[in-house]
Amino acid sequence: MTNLEKYNEVFCKTFEITEDKLAGLKYQDIDAWDSVGHMTLVANLEDAFDIMMETDDIIDLSSYEKGQEILAKNYEVEF
Repeated sequence: MTNLEKYNEVFCKTFEITEDKLAGLKYQDIDAWDSVGHMTLVANLEDAFDIMMETDDIIDLSSYEKGQEILAKNYEVEF
Protein backbone atom coordinates (compact mmCIF):
# COMPACT_ATOMS: atom_id res chain seq x y z
CA MET A 1 0.00 0.00 0.00
CA THR A 2 1.39 3.40 -0.96
CA ASN A 3 1.55 6.30 1.49
CA LEU A 4 -1.18 8.08 -0.45
CA GLU A 5 -3.41 5.01 -0.20
CA LYS A 6 -2.75 4.82 3.56
CA TYR A 7 -3.43 8.54 3.94
CA ASN A 8 -6.69 8.31 2.00
CA GLU A 9 -7.76 5.25 3.95
CA VAL A 10 -7.23 7.08 7.26
CA PHE A 11 -9.41 9.98 6.14
CA CYS A 12 -12.11 7.70 4.70
CA LYS A 13 -12.30 5.45 7.74
CA THR A 14 -12.07 8.28 10.28
CA PHE A 15 -14.83 10.34 8.69
CA GLU A 16 -16.79 7.50 7.06
CA ILE A 17 -16.62 9.07 3.61
CA THR A 18 -15.59 7.90 0.15
CA GLU A 19 -12.38 8.90 -1.63
CA ASP A 20 -14.25 11.13 -4.09
CA LYS A 21 -15.03 13.49 -1.16
CA LEU A 22 -11.37 13.99 -0.15
CA ALA A 23 -10.16 16.63 -2.62
CA GLY A 24 -10.71 20.06 -1.12
CA LEU A 25 -12.01 18.68 2.19
CA LYS A 26 -11.49 21.15 5.02
CA TYR A 27 -11.89 21.13 8.79
CA GLN A 28 -15.59 21.42 9.70
CA ASP A 29 -16.75 20.94 6.09
CA ILE A 30 -18.47 17.78 7.29
CA ASP A 31 -20.07 17.06 10.66
CA ALA A 32 -17.60 14.26 11.42
CA TRP A 33 -14.61 16.64 11.20
CA ASP A 34 -15.25 18.50 14.43
CA SER A 35 -12.75 18.87 17.28
CA VAL A 36 -13.19 15.26 18.41
CA GLY A 37 -12.99 13.99 14.84
CA HIS A 38 -9.85 16.06 14.36
CA MET A 39 -8.07 14.41 17.28
CA THR A 40 -9.22 10.98 16.06
CA LEU A 41 -7.79 11.81 12.63
CA VAL A 42 -4.48 12.85 14.18
CA ALA A 43 -4.28 9.66 16.26
CA ASN A 44 -5.07 7.55 13.20
CA LEU A 45 -2.46 9.35 11.08
CA GLU A 46 0.13 8.89 13.83
CA ASP A 47 -0.64 5.16 13.96
CA ALA A 48 -0.65 4.72 10.18
CA PHE A 49 2.69 6.47 9.67
CA ASP A 50 4.32 5.62 13.01
CA ILE A 51 4.90 9.28 13.93
CA MET A 52 4.13 11.68 16.77
CA MET A 53 2.82 14.97 15.45
CA GLU A 54 3.84 18.26 17.02
CA THR A 55 1.13 20.49 18.48
CA ASP A 56 1.63 23.19 15.83
CA ASP A 57 1.20 20.62 13.06
CA ILE A 58 -1.98 19.28 14.66
CA ILE A 59 -3.40 22.80 14.76
CA ASP A 60 -2.27 23.54 11.18
CA LEU A 61 -3.87 20.37 9.78
CA SER A 62 -6.85 22.25 8.38
CA SER A 63 -7.53 20.36 5.16
CA TYR A 64 -6.89 17.11 3.31
CA GLU A 65 -4.22 18.80 1.19
CA LYS A 66 -2.60 20.61 4.14
CA GLY A 67 -2.22 17.28 5.93
CA GLN A 68 -0.24 15.87 3.02
CA GLU A 69 1.95 18.97 3.01
CA ILE A 70 2.63 18.70 6.76
CA LEU A 71 3.43 14.99 6.64
CA ALA A 72 5.74 15.40 3.65
CA LYS A 73 7.57 18.44 4.99
CA ASN A 74 7.85 17.63 8.70
CA TYR A 75 7.69 13.83 8.91
CA GLU A 76 9.40 12.69 5.69
CA VAL A 77 6.30 10.93 4.36
CA GLU A 78 6.55 10.73 0.57
CA PHE A 79 3.36 10.89 -1.47
